[in-house]
Formats: sequence, C-alpha cells, structure tokens
Amino acid sequence: MNEHRYRWRNKQLREHVSVIDGLLAPTLLLKNVVYLNVFLKKWIKANIWVYQDRIVYVGDRLPKNTNGTEITDCDGKYAVPGYIEPHAHPFQLYNPHQLSEYVAQTGTTTLMNDNLIWLYLLEIKKAFTLLDDFMDLPVSMYWWARFDSQSSLQGELSVFSNAQVISWLEHEAVVQGGELTSWPQVLEDDDRILYWMQESKRLGKPIEGHFPGASEHTLIKMKLLGASADHESMTGQEVLDRLQAGYQAGLRYSSIRPDLPKILEEIQQLGLDQYDQLTMTTDGSTSSFYEKGMMNQCVRIALEQGVPVEDAYMMASYNAARHFNMRDRLGSIAPGQVAHINLLEAKDNPDPVSVIAKGQWMKRNGSQVSRDRTIDWKEYGIGPLELDWELEDGDLQFSIPIGLEMINDVIIKPVALTLDVTVDEIEEKYDEAFLMLASRKGEWRVNTVIKGFTNKLGGMVSSYSNTGDIVLIGKNKQDLMLAFRRMKEIGGGIVLAHQGEIIYEMPLPLAGMMFAGKMEDLIEKERELKSILKAFGYRYEDPVYNLLFLSSTHLPFIRITPKGIIDVKKKEVLFPAIMR
Repeated sequence: MNEHRYRWRNKQLREHVSVIDGLLAPTLLLKNVVYLNVFLKKWIKANIWVYQDRIVYVGDRLPKNTNGTEITDCDGKYAVPGYIEPHAHPFQLYNPHQLSEYVAQTGTTTLMNDNLIWLYLLEIKKAFTLLDDFMDLPVSMYWWARFDSQSSLQGELSVFSNAQVISWLEHEAVVQGGELTSWPQVLEDDDRILYWMQESKRLGKPIEGHFPGASEHTLIKMKLLGASADHESMTGQEVLDRLQAGYQAGLRYSSIRPDLPKILEEIQQLGLDQYDQLTMTTDGSTSSFYEKGMMNQCVRIALEQGVPVEDAYMMASYNAARHFNMRDRLGSIAPGQVAHINLLEAKDNPDPVSVIAKGQWMKRNGSQVSRDRTIDWKEYGIGPLELDWELEDGDLQFSIPIGLEMINDVIIKPVALTLDVTVDEIEEKYDEAFLMLASRKGEWRVNTVIKGFTNKLGGMVSSYSNTGDIVLIGKNKQDLMLAFRRMKEIGGGIVLAHQGEIIYEMPLPLAGMMFAGKMEDLIEKERELKSILKAFGYRYEDPVYNLLFLSSTHLPFIRITPKGIIDVKKKEVLFPAIMR
C-alpha cells in the first residue's frame, strides 16, 4: 500500500537517498535493459533501481547493497514509461477499479479520470475518501473537476455549487478543470464557470476543452479565457489549427470516433513533424473496444502511420505528464519517477510482456500477476439500486407532438409526430418507439418518441444513463413494464423484454450504473446486447453511448433531460418534465 498517496514524506525521501548510498537495498533491480530516455529521445542501455514505488536510479551502476533485492535480467528487453490515458471516462458500464486492473495488463498504468459520476452518487467527503483509496492501488488514478453536467438537471446549482467545484479543484488527486462542454455559456456571460477556470489556472491545472468543429474565432476566444487543451479534432487541419493557437491537442481513437489513423496521415500530409504537443486518447470507449488494450492500441497505430518510434511512446506517456505539470512524477524512466515501467520484446511492439505499476508487477513474462487489490464499494453506499417506486400505467402516456430522430450515434434531430402514440403498441411498420426518461427517485418523468433506435423491440429499460435516471425505449407498453420490474429486481442494469419475455439482462449492481464482474465478461455482455439490438432494427454502432447521449446537451440538436425536452441551440425547454 502506498503510504504517501500524493507525495513522498521526508522519511521516505531520505530512504530513497540512502539507497543511492548503499545504506538500503533497492526492492527491485532491472539489469541490462535498453530504455527510452524521453529527455534525449534516445534508447540507452542501463540498470534501473526501484525502491518500493519509486525509481531511484537509472544508469550504468549496480547497487552495492542488494540484500533482499529482487533482481531481473532484462537483456534483450526494451523499457518504456507506463502509458498514460489523459482523458478517461471510467464508468461506461465498467467501474474505475475494474477498468484500471484490465488496461494495466497492456501497459496503461495511469488514468486521468472524469469525476462526473461521483458528483451524482457521493457527497463530497465520501468522494474524496474514495479518491484516496484509488491512490492506494498500483495504477495511478487521477481525476478532473467538472464544471457542468453535460445535461440539464433539476437542482444543478446544488451539484455544481461554487464550494463543491473549488473543493474538487483544490484536491491533490485532481489534475485538470473540465472537460468544458459548457463553453457557449462561458463565451456568452457565465462568469461563474469563468471564475472556476481562472482558479484552475491559478492552481497550475490545465483546462480541457470540448470544441468539436470550433472555428478559429472560437478557439482563440476560448484560449484567451483559459482553455489549455482540446481532444475534439476530427481532421488533420483541425489539429493544426489547435496547435497553432497553442493548445495541447489530443488525438482520438474511440469507439465513437476512431479517427487516429486518418488524423495522423493528414497531419503528416500537412507537413507536421513535431509531436511534442500531441497526446492520444481513447475517450471513454465502451468495453469491447478495449479487448486488445487501451493506450497500446494508440501507440501501435502511431507506429503504423510512420510516427517516429520515440515520439509514438512519448505521445502516450511523457507528453501527457508534462501537460498536466506532472513531469517530475510521471511519464519517464528517470530518478524520482513513480515506477511505472513497461517491458517490451521489440521497440515496434507496444504490447508489453511485463508491466510494473508503482514498483509492483502487474504482468510478468506474459502472465497476469494476481494481487489482493479491492475497493469496498459498500463502504461508500454504492450497491444495488433500490427504487422505492413503481412504474404505473398512467406513467406511459405519450401525447406531445415532437419526438427525437436519431441521425447517427451522436446527432438527434426533432421530428414531428404523425402517428397515433396513444396506443399500447407501435406497429413494426413504423420506425418510432416510445421513449421515457424517469427520475431515479420517481419524482418526475419525460415522455416522447424516438425514431431510429428500434422498429421491433418490445421494451428496453436501463438504469445506466448520462444523468443516472431511468431510460425506457420500446414499442410495447407491457414489455416496458416487464423490463422495468426486472431491472428493479436485479438492483439496476439494462433489461430487454419482448412479447412478454425477458430476452436479455445486464446487471449493474454498483448503483445501477456499473458492472461488478470481470472486464472480459462485460465485453461479452456488451457484444450480446449490441447483437440483439441489431436483430431488432438498431442500425448504429454504440448503443451504450446512445444511452448517454440521449441527455447530453453539448450535442445537437434536441435532447431528453431531467428538465424536459430541450432545444440545445436555443437552450429552451420545449416540453417540461411532468411531476409524478
């Protein structure tokens, strides 16, 4: 267990120096390894001394004192810094602990994580205790401080109060402000968020933007207001625009936007040959996207696209650490660094044969090293979802004249309703289905119709959503009732019903939002969900993200939120939520 969490104490620092003097022995010695020195951008043969969770020496010397030292000869192996995911959303059905354990096996040993779910689930003292628990794990887990909900909440000012946001920003495990999806409000007149941005900068923490398709005009204004980075580039030219304005640019390879290969090709065609201001991110992809790993996938693509090998690894390590003002702690193999080290068989193969995180073997010679590392979720009141209300027939009343039409995985447009939605079942010949967002506490509901999600499925109910509320989608009201009851019985999750039978269920026993089993099992469950939905007329790529995006008011054009049906561009509530 790491006693220091966020910094080493004086006693520990003295011990680190004593290892150099031979008064204490290293706990781990990696001999004869060729490592990437990110400061020289060169590969150098050396011996690496590790004491507990810190690298204390890298060079030609061998320690005089090896009493109790674990010595590993790494002749023929290559060492690179543990990979850093600079933009993680660690609760896309999986939970943060489960995700970190899984991706560590392919070399991602640090994650910079979205904090949004803790704002919904935990009061702030419990949340901060949980952050401390995460820092006791081998994978380094850092967090953002959100400024907005990405939706339109009832009581949003209490969730994003000044005291709450400032407390998050000041926490030592928090490395950035954002991501800033509410930038239009900041440009307009939101001085509250602008103040938080300035506080973030004062604390030496960058601000992550969310500027898809932003013009030069917008990029410059947001840079003047304090934005530091953006990961929303969809073309090489957009990357170049951000670099020219002084942004750190994140290149995305995600389940929704797998743009990295195309972007790298385009920036090279544009003549870009400097990679120091570039990072890469998988941007909170859904579980099946991670079957082959996380940041190792990005490094592999960079190598395949002709990025110099040193830059490819630095884009997944040192560049991110420097951006977060953590270069003295993360992102390199050097004295003083946290001992995050990946051992490779070849420079051009980013899939590590061995992984060390905080000085502990996570993977060794191709095999996972089992350790007793757990998060006691019950201690934080995070357990099966307990709903103290029932879905009634009267809740399933659909009468508003406007529905939501899915254009693709991201874009939803308003559509005028021409069919009778007062029926108990919408016929298969129509592409519409009932859509309802219901308060987790049973206090309100929003009823409409969605076009393009399914033309057959009787009912799907999910406690997993962007706001933590309950989503119902389906053609048949009785199947919706059945799926809701089953979701409630299993303590939260995603349940599908058709013709009076439950045909699929994915339990999410951690607050109805997160899976609690092995990542491999979740990957199979997610694939099964997508397969069944496609058989019932779903024609897009990522149904899990669709559940999030239904309420995401940073995306065009219309959304269903706790306040009601929202016109995103006009920021108007077209049809308000109905109190139950």
